[in-house]
Amino acid sequence: MSIQQEFDQIDIGLEITGRPFTVTRETIADFALGSLDFNPLHFDDDYMKEQFGKTKFKGVIMHGMQNFAVITRTLTDWLLPKGGYYRRLETRWLSPVYLGDTITVAATVQRKLETDSSRWVVFAINVSTQDGTTVAAGEAMAEFADVFPGAPG
Repeated sequence: MSIQQEFDQIDIGLEITGRPFTVTRETIADFALGSLDFNPLHFDDDYMKEQFGKTKFKGVIMHGMQNFAVITRTLTDWLLPKGGYYRRLETRWLSPVYLGDTITVAATVQRKLETDSSRWVVFAINVSTQDGTTVAAGEAMAEFADVFPGAPG
């Protein structure tokens, strides 16, 4: 199927649901190794009993950027087989993610745009926990192009 045909089959309102991701000390440690972020917010239970800035958390929290990683996985898992590439992501962290929480990403197609050189899909992004708490929300954009600048071939 051509890129244009894949793009044409995407309907406004389509919701893509990501794989659930459960936060553990191991997933936090793995992300810290990759990001070099070893802030005690993510590791030290005693440190988290105190007030952090003007905020008091109820325990160790997942790296906020790990939300981005889970969103990226959701988008690329769906886009790449269709010939699309995720180009932009803007979200706000609304609530911390704690050890034991399971987060799931929902990306809903809001708009489709065509320009002279490409095709674009805009998604509303919502990341929520197992109890329905929204922990991050925002917008992402993907491109469906026949040729990408700098791509091989």
